[in-house]
Amino acid sequence: MTSYRPNAKTLPFIFLGLFAILFIYDAGLEQEEVEPDIVSETIAISTQDMPSVLTRKIHIVQEGENLSVIFEKYKVSLNDTYKIFRKDKNNEIKNILPNNRLEFLSLGGILQRINIFKGPLLSYQIDLSPEISIKRIDKKPDLIKSFKTGVIESSFYLAGLKNNIPESVIMDLAYIFGWDIDFVFDIRAGDRFKLLYETPFVDGQQIENGSILFAEFYNQNNRYTAVRHEGKNKKWEYFNEDGGSLEKAFLKAPLDFAYVSSHFNPNRRHPILNTIRAHNGVDYAAKRGTPIRATGEGVIQSVGWKSGYGRTIVLRHGGEITTLYAHMEKYHPSMAKGMKVSQGQTIGYVGDSGLATAPHLHYEFRIGEKRTDPLKVALPSAAPIDQSKMDQFKLSRNNYIEISDKLLSKDPNAKLFR
Repeated sequence: MTSYRPNAKTLPFIFLGLFAILFIYDAGLEQEEVEPDIVSETIAISTQDMPSVLTRKIHIVQEGENLSVIFEKYKVSLNDTYKIFRKDKNNEIKNILPNNRLEFLSLGGILQRINIFKGPLLSYQIDLSPEISIKRIDKKPDLIKSFKTGVIESSFYLAGLKNNIPESVIMDLAYIFGWDIDFVFDIRAGDRFKLLYETPFVDGQQIENGSILFAEFYNQNNRYTAVRHEGKNKKWEYFNEDGGSLEKAFLKAPLDFAYVSSHFNPNRRHPILNTIRAHNGVDYAAKRGTPIRATGEGVIQSVGWKSGYGRTIVLRHGGEITTLYAHMEKYHPSMAKGMKVSQGQTIGYVGDSGLATAPHLHYEFRIGEKRTDPLKVALPSAAPIDQSKMDQFKLSRNNYIEISDKLLSKDPNAKLFR
């Protein structure tokens, strides 16, 4: 018998037939369901891996609000409020002011932290969990130094603006040298100045006006210097380069920028009454509403209407000295008889009340009953720098001068200061 051997052409058909037979056989069997093994596994998931909703509510303190009322509004429990106030022994937190900012941070609807911002440099962080804790946060500003020079053509104020000096710094410079220079009467074309000042920034934002560190002013060939240093009561004061105080008992003028329209003259003809009537003070012409400064520290002796003087304030100083400020448009709202005022404080505003032909300030300086020319009276100086601080003062002075000299070498006005 001859055996059959499949050749290459028939082999695929044989395998296909066998596969069909096996498929039909398998389909006729009953299917047995097998349940899989159930594996139970507990997976610990950190809360950090679960997205929680953080909410921030911001409150700006309004006039008359207190912290208890604000806490109640933002659902701070009475128990937490009590604990916070107990920890605030020096009332640093409770003493809030209008425009202070509060942030209430909640996680998953539960209050976690309160931030109290009392300004750009000071804030408090109050954490409520796991227990009440209070953290004071003090920021240090970035102090950016600037150097400027200027030459006066017609006005010191305009010269400052022309050289991109901030208005607040211009006013400060006039105030610092205001004990020696009357910026109304003494300024001349060709007078020049240079100054070094620093401005504080936090997070790239200016937070305060610039503060003058060192300045020189050349007025009618006289050179004046000012160096900032810590004085009495740890406050910044200004001294000349030898340590003498720039402060006098009285400022030379009660206005920053104006001009003298009428001098002290016992034989002047009155412009309205057309009679010879002593002019016992100095008239400063200025725009209506210009602030009027107290030339010295004192107490308000009287405030009110005074015959031809119109709205008038009289200040009583030491040594039987009084100063009078007349023809005001209005008084500063805080003025009242018996109130103490500081040197340079605004007491009123220029006007033309009483017998006046135009807005101006009439200013008198009296010693006892004697009227004295305010432009000629000798003004005593304050105490010089304490000798115990002289070495530190010299270090600061020399540092400021060195910085100024380096920056001056690159300034277009450099040749004017050599």
